[in-house]
Amino acid sequence: MQRRFRQVFTSLREHTCVSYAKIATIGGFCDLDLLVVKATTPDDLPLPERYVHDFLKIFSISPSSYRAFALSFTRRFGKTQSWRVALKCLVLLHRLLRALPENSQLRTELLWTRSNGQMSLYPCHFRDCSSSASHDYTVFVRSYAQLLDEALDCLTLRSEQYEEEEHEEDGEQEEEPESFPDKMKILGEMLEVLPQVQSLIDRVMDCRPTGAAARSFVVRSAMRHIIRDSFVCYTTFRKEIVMVLEHLIQLPYRSCIAAFGIYKKAGVQASQLCEFYDWCKSMGLCGVYEYPFIDRIPKIQIQALENFLNGMWQLTESSSSTASALTSSIQSPSSSNNEPANNQTNWATFEETAIVVKPQKDEEMEPLIRLEVDNSESWEAVLEASVTPLGVPSKNSNFFHLNSQGQGQGQGQGHGYGYEHCSAEVNGWQMQVYNPFFQTQNMVHLHGSYASNPTYPWGL
Repeated sequence: MQRRFRQVFTSLREHTCVSYAKIATIGGFCDLDLLVVKATTPDDLPLPERYVHDFLKIFSISPSSYRAFALSFTRRFGKTQSWRVALKCLVLLHRLLRALPENSQLRTELLWTRSNGQMSLYPCHFRDCSSSASHDYTVFVRSYAQLLDEALDCLTLRSEQYEEEEHEEDGEQEEEPESFPDKMKILGEMLEVLPQVQSLIDRVMDCRPTGAAARSFVVRSAMRHIIRDSFVCYTTFRKEIVMVLEHLIQLPYRSCIAAFGIYKKAGVQASQLCEFYDWCKSMGLCGVYEYPFIDRIPKIQIQALENFLNGMWQLTESSSSTASALTSSIQSPSSSNNEPANNQTNWATFEETAIVVKPQKDEEMEPLIRLEVDNSESWEAVLEASVTPLGVPSKNSNFFHLNSQGQGQGQGQGHGYGYEHCSAEVNGWQMQVYNPFFQTQNMVHLHGSYASNPTYPWGL
């Protein structure tokens, strides 16, 4: 009985307020409070479009009316106990936020009202007392209010970014290629916005009505506005997450982990959003052609990216630890028991990835190649053996000559392809010189081929 009395009292009070507002506006007395009351009538009809246009005209004529509207909305939404009135208040606010630019003063006034504690969209204290299925309508209204509350914060952040971009475009007439710090700044801003966009998508899915609320015409009309905004959110998210993944390796460690967390959540959220859109299609909310394509991320792809990032940072940590150990070992002096009396210490300097160790003064550097040559040999004999002209026989040299078959004959040993085997019988010195331009005189031309020419070993 008491519940029924509350329903009747709430309905009578709301209809009385609307009747008073209509009579007052007919008499010529116009106020934003009355317009808000007239726009949010407690009936089963959706919000009329003409009230949205009326408020936009008032805002364009009088910019000071933004604060008056914020206060009127707060009073109307905070005092009502009818789910129809509360839902129409939220739809009116939603439509105005969508129609106005993102840097409009309305958002500033709404944030100011919320910061002062006058407006509370989340947590929302609304409770329906005008219907028998009050729980279903109360849950839907609170979910919708939470969605608009988060949209205010997200849109405020994005409006600040757009203002900075417009200021930069006005200052720079010619577009210049983005530098690496500018690119990292843009990616950092994306990593701040993308979690908020994901949170908005979660709030949209939380607005799914249940029970009697899902069959209400007013609720279904509000759901169309919510779903169409979710299309924009998901399209923006999909575009920006691709840009982040393209530059994932260039990001620092913390940003890389944050980007992977966003990508991992997107894989779970994609399946939930696809299920939500299927339910909306079955309910006939919006046209089927309006729904975007949902990119589902397979789990194996997420695991592969996780393994890649873990391996990359493990490699980075191992290389950094090796470099730090090397630096510490270089900075520590090397001590030995065989130090000279003046306690001179060799220091290793690490410059440009090169380690140079300075030898001691008394230490002599040994040659890399040692020739077993007797020191008693005269230098004239070595010089004569090295500069003997090709094709001129010396007293201690044996040459090879070719016969008609291209085989070598002579006292020495060789293969006959331009080699001159010069042997000096002084203390066993032997030297072999290769002359690529040396041609033997006894060559036979057989069918146009040079069988013994080293320049054409396989013939012409």
